[in-house]
Amino acid sequence: MDQPARTERIELFRRLCRERGERCTVQRRVILETVLDLDNHPSADLIFDAVKNRLPGIARTTVYRSLEHLAGMGVITKACHPGRAARFDPRLDLHHHLVCLQCNEFFDFEADGLNELTIPDTSAFGFEVNDYRVQLRGICKSCRESEMKEESK
Repeated sequence: MDQPARTERIELFRRLCRERGERCTVQRRVILETVLDLDNHPSADLIFDAVKNRLPGIARTTVYRSLEHLAGMGVITKACHPGRAARFDPRLDLHHHLVCLQCNEFFDFEADGLNELTIPDTSAFGFEVNDYRVQLRGICKSCRESEMKEESK
């Protein structure tokens, strides 16, 4: 994320805290900055490892709770893959993910057709759709190449 976008997101966080009457703690700000600086859809554990260098006394639970809170505020997004750790994404715009079933890497994926999906009427279920993301799951190039190397031995 470039510096102007990073600064704008941090200001959004501060503004939302003020509007909601919430504290804009150093811990939350550093956790947000860390997510914005990492562009690899990090897990909470990876974020904790990066944050503890800046805030040595921070607890893992503080990082986990803060990430959930930041996602709930809408200043980051949370991407989930069944059976795996949740990942956190600084991108707020509509985009999709390719998910490797072997290494669990997430890759951003753009597709106009997916962005223009018609959301079905879910009112019969009492459900209101606010957002959607598409995950395409498979095996990434790196894992496929590793498999081919292993098979050729």
